[in-house]
Amino acid sequence: MASTLTAPITTLDTAARAPSREQRFNALVGEYMTDLFRYAYWISGDRSVADDLVQETLMRAWKSIDSLQDPKAAKGWLLTILRRENARRFERKTLPASEVPTEELPAARVDYDTSTEAFTLRRALQQLPEEYREPLLMQVIHGYSQKEIADHLGISVGGAGTRLFRAREKLRELLQ
Repeated sequence: MASTLTAPITTLDTAARAPSREQRFNALVGEYMTDLFRYAYWISGDRSVADDLVQETLMRAWKSIDSLQDPKAAKGWLLTILRRENARRFERKTLPASEVPTEELPAARVDYDTSTEAFTLRRALQQLPEEYREPLLMQVIHGYSQKEIADHLGISVGGAGTRLFRAREKLRELLQ
């Protein structure tokens, strides 16, 4: 009796052959839901935010499922959508720190990083001139784009880019 070896049918094969848009979408979601949530939780650090990110990702994926040509690229496609959703979270306008009433500020964090590396980094950041420190923190901590930084500081987008570049260079020098 001869037996033939065949490759197992994967969810991606199912997705590629699915007759309907809904079946194709469900097959892909079933395959990558755990990975999506794990990645969303890793980048957000918050279960509720991770749930929201995955939900938004799935909504965008559903709207553009027809643009996915190769089901083998689905995982990268979905993770890219999720990364962009996370970036959108930070693009929303926030009040500049000086406009937030102090009574609305949360209590000091208990898990404040007291490592030597964190201390060294904070000290180096404090040594940066304000014109470089402010745009760097706006981008790194608050997720502002160069255009938002330029608008906030009343400078050109090119000027914001130059300040960010110089801030990183000076920070690199201070940390060496």
